[in-house]
Amino acid sequence: MHLIGGNLNYSSWTLRPWYLLTEAGIPFEWTRILLDTPNFKSEVAQFAPNGRVPILIDGAITLWESLAICEYVNERHNGKLLPENSEARALARAISSEMHAGFSALRAGLPVNIRARRTVSIDAPIQRDIQRVTELWSDAKTRFGSSGPWLFGAFSIADAMYMPVVSRFHTYGVPLSGPAHDYAQHVLTTDSYQKLERLAAAETEIVEQDEVGTPR
Repeated sequence: MHLIGGNLNYSSWTLRPWYLLTEAGIPFEWTRILLDTPNFKSEVAQFAPNGRVPILIDGAITLWESLAICEYVNERHNGKLLPENSEARALARAISSEMHAGFSALRAGLPVNIRARRTVSIDAPIQRDIQRVTELWSDAKTRFGSSGPWLFGAFSIADAMYMPVVSRFHTYGVPLSGPAHDYAQHVLTTDSYQKLERLAAAETEIVEQDEVGTPR
């Protein structure tokens, strides 16, 4: 498998399949295309026509959408990246889709910036998104996650979809409590996330629009 993505420090869409493959221990080739550069579109066009990352190439298959990539990887590995229980699996898919399609205030106000530690003003729409995310995490953990540290006990697509939100909360010092706090702390201490932090710190490029807030 060959994953093509943007800067690991900034690209939340790239982070999802990158983290899924890394945490699941699935070997992959990695190509990084720098965001916010004049050549970005033309470089991406070598791999897929939509002009965006991430892209996964696996033999004759080319996929260019993060959730579709995650679902494909799950199918290629005997469904091990979704819960076995049908109710849990349905909920994992629902909350993954909600992350994929929603939380616009959170995305805009707290952009992914893994190597930064910042303070920002959290307005009411952002706070509503934060509350919804933590409710989803707590619900999944309470109903289906007692057997392990992940949202549904074992690692799943849902964890990969929400890992960039964990990183946002860490970057901007968003306070968490209860199951949501414990879950976020687990993600931050995984070897895969620690590797991500090292790779992000080694990147030297700056995407100004994602450098929001003041240092803390």
